[in-house]
Amino acid sequence: MDRCDVEKQPVSDHQVITADKSTKDPNVVDWDGPDDPENPMNWPTSKKVTAIGLVSLITILSPLASTIISPATEEVMAAFHSTNETLGAFVTSVYLLGYFFGPLILAPLSEIYGRVIIYNTCNFIFVVFNVACALANSLNALIVFRLLAGIAASCPMTLGAGTIADLIPLEKRGLALVSWVMGPVLGPTFGPLAGGYLAQAKGWRWIFWLVSIIAGAVLVVSVLSMRETYAYVILQRKTNRMRRETGNSHLRSALDTGRYPKELLKFSIVRPLKMLLLSPIVFILSLYQAVVYGYIYLLFTTFPRVFQIQYGFSSGSVGLTYLGAGVGSFFGLIICGATSDRLVATLTKRNGGAAKPEYRLPLMYLGAFFIPIGLFLYGWSADKNVHWIVPIIGTTFIGVGMFTIFMPSSTYLIDAFTVYAASAAAASTVFRSLLGALLPLAGNSMYNALGVGWGTSVLGFIAVAFIPVPFLLWTFGERIRNSRFFQVKF
Repeated sequence: MDRCDVEKQPVSDHQVITADKSTKDPNVVDWDGPDDPENPMNWPTSKKVTAIGLVSLITILSPLASTIISPATEEVMAAFHSTNETLGAFVTSVYLLGYFFGPLILAPLSEIYGRVIIYNTCNFIFVVFNVACALANSLNALIVFRLLAGIAASCPMTLGAGTIADLIPLEKRGLALVSWVMGPVLGPTFGPLAGGYLAQAKGWRWIFWLVSIIAGAVLVVSVLSMRETYAYVILQRKTNRMRRETGNSHLRSALDTGRYPKELLKFSIVRPLKMLLLSPIVFILSLYQAVVYGYIYLLFTTFPRVFQIQYGFSSGSVGLTYLGAGVGSFFGLIICGATSDRLVATLTKRNGGAAKPEYRLPLMYLGAFFIPIGLFLYGWSADKNVHWIVPIIGTTFIGVGMFTIFMPSSTYLIDAFTVYAASAAAASTVFRSLLGALLPLAGNSMYNALGVGWGTSVLGFIAVAFIPVPFLLWTFGERIRNSRFFQVKF
């Protein structure tokens, strides 16, 4: 397999990639025909649903834990005798720095050693450091433990797209992606709802105990039921088994590159960064996701300020204000789930029967307009102290926009880079997580300087500048992917 021309690789499963080699060399171990039950693409539907459902559950828990502490920021700062607003925001956003560092190593490791061992190891580490957060005796310790928990929590955000690409063909991927994208979109909106009331009733430390208990239960289920989906690893294990059974040391996997693990790891760590920096498609979609993600976390870290100061809400009631974005995200989920695969099927039929990644993009048109509309409505209604329901309606628009940006763009990257879906997801996760971690630190300062109205309008004007992105990719995306000037060489 030619691994040097990523953007021209066929958008198909691994049995297509390996078919030619198995017919030419008897020492090459490949799938036993197109219906090989070991190929995850051929697993029974129930087995695929179980795998995707479990990954989606882990993916919801990960970003839920990122914002669950946000409504209790005042209680945390009071417990450690600090009044630094920026540091208070950092308690929430430092978790996303873990999303920045984690994918750089987890995606490459998964493409060498498989998905399952990485999922289970990271789930265990996630439990350990959430327990550490619950027991933290200083603000600095809490921040460090949050960072380490975030690194472990980046696993499902990084590998989930690759797992789905392992299991589902392009034309049927939309619904599966909806269940996975629910995590990064719905998780941050529903976390504060539980966190606000739990902190009010039991104290902020119980927030981390709750996360630890849930994550521990998920870890047990994962260890017992999760199975490997990555074709490279499955074929390598099959090769090793056949070597033992036959005594033929010349057998090799059809996906074997001939590199040693250390060399592969070095090669794979570089891949997400090269994809991010050298592929215009990966860069622009990652930047768009990063901006939207940064906005969400900036708003979430400033909700307590806006709704407690402007409207006099308690910390528990502030948690309810996050539901606006959650309801909007749910509407976005329904829209994407009902139309994504149908849209691809319709456009494929209309254009000669060949599915293209660009057929995912029309759903982004809605999000491109809803994000700035929601920002302007939220900012100015809160600034003028209009009834509290109006800014929450604004966040509902933002929630719809967020989901209809994230889901099509994530699916587009998977469809365009199927073989390296985990690396493409890692590239976008790294970018958006860095902005998601740093942008909230400017939120309180921005609102102090400009007010809620003009401060949020700055975000809205930037969102307006991104409106052309899905239209441009629809028009030029395929040309860019196929242009020799924009191929990513490894």
